[in-house]
Order: sequence, then C-alpha cells, then structure tokens
Amino acid sequence: MRAIDALLDRVSTSSLQDPAPDGPVLERILEAGLRAPDHGRLAPWRYVLIRGQARIVLADIVAKALQYRDPDVTPPMIEKQRGKFLRAPLIIGLGAHLRPDHKVPEIEQLMSVAAGAMNLLNAIHAEGFGAIWVTGANSYDGHVQAALGFEPPHSLAGFLFVGTPREPVTPARRPALSDHVIEWTGAPVR
Repeated sequence: MRAIDALLDRVSTSSLQDPAPDGPVLERILEAGLRAPDHGRLAPWRYVLIRGQARIVLADIVAKALQYRDPDVTPPMIEKQRGKFLRAPLIIGLGAHLRPDHKVPEIEQLMSVAAGAMNLLNAIHAEGFGAIWVTGANSYDGHVQAALGFEPPHSLAGFLFVGTPREPVTPARRPALSDHVIEWTGAPVR
C-alpha cells in the first residue's frame, strides 16, 4: 500500500474483533506514534496498552467513575459504558506527559500528542487493522486518568480502540476541498 493511499483510505471503525496487532507489528505502529512533530523535543507521548483481562479492570474503573460523576446513572447506561471498553481486543490510552513550566506552550505539547495519535491511526490502517479514537468524559475523568498513571499536569487525550474490522470498512464521505481550502492572495479574508 502506498503511503498516500493509506492516508486517503483510512476511516475510523468501532466494529472490531481479534486479532489486534501484536509483537513487531505493534512495535512498528507505536514507533510511528513517536515520529510526530515535537517542538522542543519534549516527547510528550505516553501510550498505555490495555488488553486481555486488563480491559475488564478498566471497564470496572470506568463504571465506578461514571457512578461518581452521575449518582443517578442507570444500570443500562453503566453497562453501555463498560461494554465500550470490552469490545476491542486492544485499547491504547493516549497519554499526554505535559510540562506546563516549559517555554513550549501546553497547547503545542498537546498538538504533538494528537499528531502522534494520528500517526498511530494511520499506521494501524497501513498494517491492515482498524481503530477508532474515542474521547469524552471517561478520558477526562481524574479517577480513570489516575488509574492509568496520569496525575496532573499529565492527562489522557483519549483512547484508541484497536483490532481487526468485523466487516469491510465503507469509505467515508469526505468534505469538498473547496469548503476547507482557500488561497490567500494578500487581501483580507472574509
């Protein structure tokens, strides 16, 4: 697969099954994450691999965190959240090891983490697997973050759910370039 084809064909998918990448293939994927732009050479990326029985432990932590955030949460809502962490054979916690005291602004450090995550998604696809990047309340919850080793100022930028797509992935409809690209000629843009 040519690199440009892999970039243009990649789509997110949450319908995943075994196998997930492992061994040298997973190492190549993780190495790709470390090739993201890194202003200041701070290497802010931290990847937490969660698989096997550890997914059940994480699902339980997520359920408890949800109950703590919302005491009125219903059992079906709890099970739905737990289920999200049990469907994919591999979860990669996207850690942001931030240095707020550094001259490189935190936003640039976070952008490096995001660029690393995109490299991971592209590498996962190029290796023939599927993935989806999930954020939200569980990613930003202090209990979940602490369980994975991220105490402030460090944090999670989300989770990659990784595995083999259950079915062929349908290409996503992409926006028109003309809606997102202009050529600036020196005149004010409106």
